[in-house]
Amino acid sequence: MVTDKPAYDQLIDYLTTSKSIFLNTTAPVTDMPTVETLIEEELSEQIITLCTQQEALEPNHRAIIVREVDGIVYDIQQVLAEYWTNHATEEQAEFIHEFAGLIKNVFDSAIVELLD
Repeated sequence: MVTDKPAYDQLIDYLTTSKSIFLNTTAPVTDMPTVETLIEEELSEQIITLCTQQEALEPNHRAIIVREVDGIVYDIQQVLAEYWTNHATEEQAEFIHEFAGLIKNVFDSAIVELLD
């Protein structure tokens, strides 16, 4: 495993306690992507950035990272299942962007330890 498990668990706990952000009390904004699409796009961008910045990563490390990200998306989907196909609000989009950055930070920290 590349990620730091305790730090990752804290992020999932943070997501769980922040679910109220996904309670959409206003009419759906259909020109916004769905929560699912935003999460997939944001995590993809962060992982591409991570792999670009970490030139010392070997191809097998990159493959492990991609597998772990698939698992992370699954975990996020489990937490946000009831909101997964809803169109996101601006506030939700900002949260997802920040959350994806936090996930990248967990990978960054773990990779530094891996490559030392």
